[in-house]
Amino acid sequence: MAEVKVTHTKPENPTVVDRAQDFWTKNNKPLTIGLGVLILLLGGWFGYKKLIKEPNETKAAEAMYWAHDHFTRDSLQKAINGDGRNLGLAKVADKYGNTKAGNLAKYMAGASYLRLEDYKNAEKYLEDANLDSRITQARAYKLLADAYAAQAKNKDALNYYKKAGNHFEDDDVNSPEYLSYAALLAHRVLNDKEEAIKIYKEIKKKFPNSSPAFEANTGLAELGVYSVE
Repeated sequence: MAEVKVTHTKPENPTVVDRAQDFWTKNNKPLTIGLGVLILLLGGWFGYKKLIKEPNETKAAEAMYWAHDHFTRDSLQKAINGDGRNLGLAKVADKYGNTKAGNLAKYMAGASYLRLEDYKNAEKYLEDANLDSRITQARAYKLLADAYAAQAKNKDALNYYKKAGNHFEDDDVNSPEYLSYAALLAHRVLNDKEEAIKIYKEIKKKFPNSSPAFEANTGLAELGVYSVE
């Protein structure tokens, strides 16, 4: 029977293998620890999402049902404070403020306080509202500007009218309107001619076919500007 010889082929580049082995020998402990931390973080996030975040979203949405109903019926005190059996918007916002429904509750609570002329509380809830809907977030900025203006915080109001007008420019109905509030505030209240001209021109450039764009012509003429590049 013929003898079978087994030959061992050396790696073409043994230094690469040696370096890899050396790297693992020196770094296996920190690499293992790092991997373990990553697994813990991912596991923690998954657990938070499934055990806390998602159940809280459901609870917040359920808690808001009657408060939202009162809000749509203009029963603002019940909407804010609850009806004795169900939570109001303020409690939902405070308890579930980090959820989507909780942020919507902040917006609705702020809007309700604004209509009740409680501007401090309107400011409190609207400042903290963080909404997924860009059109609703723009509206929240506008209402916050209203609350500031009602308290004669005119520079803050100006900033938030501008923020509202620029947050969702695809909304060519409300965005130019929000900017027009900013222009009028700068023009009529703050007597800031330069800022007013700048905003009037912005309205005409971004929303040329809107009603505020035509109204901007009057404002610019009053400020001595008769042609816009």
